[in-house]
Amino acid sequence: MNLTTLKRIELPATTDLHCHLRQDAMMHLVTPYIEKGGCDIALVMPNLQPPITQISQALAYYQALSQIAPGVKFLMTLYLHPTVTPDVIAAAAQSKIIYGVKLYPAGVTTNSQDGVLDIEQYYPVFEAMQAHDLVLNLHGENPDVEVLKAEAAFVPTLHRLHAAFPRLRIVLEHVSTAKGVEAVRQCGPTVAATITAHHLFMTTENAEQDVHSFCKPIAKTLTDRIALLRAAVDGSGKFFFGSDSAPHPVQSKEQTNTAAGCFTQGWVTVLVVDALRQAVEMGWISNHDITEETLEGFLSTYGREFYKIADLSDSSKRRIRLEKSDEIIPKSVVSSDGKIEVVPYRRGERVMSLSWIDKP
Repeated sequence: MNLTTLKRIELPATTDLHCHLRQDAMMHLVTPYIEKGGCDIALVMPNLQPPITQISQALAYYQALSQIAPGVKFLMTLYLHPTVTPDVIAAAAQSKIIYGVKLYPAGVTTNSQDGVLDIEQYYPVFEAMQAHDLVLNLHGENPDVEVLKAEAAFVPTLHRLHAAFPRLRIVLEHVSTAKGVEAVRQCGPTVAATITAHHLFMTTENAEQDVHSFCKPIAKTLTDRIALLRAAVDGSGKFFFGSDSAPHPVQSKEQTNTAAGCFTQGWVTVLVVDALRQAVEMGWISNHDITEETLEGFLSTYGREFYKIADLSDSSKRRIRLEKSDEIIPKSVVSSDGKIEVVPYRRGERVMSLSWIDKP
């Protein structure tokens, strides 16, 4: 596939297996952007205030999101917390809406103050998750080390968890380093990783120059970026798309203590394609690396297979069309009452247009 001359392509709908949709007015502003970005399935993170630790909370959140975007299938997660017991896991597995449990090391990112201090404390929970086939979603950073080394420092924990629970499906979320990529490759088929659109574009330098590019895990070196690009098209099925789109009000991004997160939701598919195109032009990957199968696999198929949702409702039939155009990512998106403003990642940049071919 020659991305450098590509003018039009049709693809299955993208599956976003890691997004933040927030709550209240922010939720109403950003949730409609899921379909604008070409996605019809979204795995929703639970780090609200208070966090989603109970099945009843997850159900209420699911219903609220489904009212805003009825064309999207929402996959819910629980926030790992002492109240999430093996009995809760058993009930969650029967809920038909909860697909994973998110492990946040305490203090590592937005709304993670209620996160995990002692991972071994939760081994009985992981045993129940393995038995009931729920996914463990890892924010794979060690908060006790320097931020650029935090993911690499977490790798031994990933290996220990996989060794202790070899049948437990584990996702290293928003992998950002070559060491993280290699760690996932070293593990068996029950371990995979999500890769974001913004990490395919960035290095640390970008994050330092623009507050709206600052995220956690922070973008790393060029070597790490190239490793992510190559993983995205390696065809192994172990790497698939999760946007980690994380909106914050513009005031939170432009203050001294900058909030971590990039808002990419409305442009995720076109951003991935553009990142791969740039990588071809730079010689980091080749057009031969990007086949229709590997592109569809990264954006959709591999993640659906890992989560065992390949035939979920009518979503597997929906398709999108990307076309070369003069569309520009807006400088900001604003709520109807003007009270909330969010600045998208790569604002002002020209991107391909996206339209839906089949809608249910």
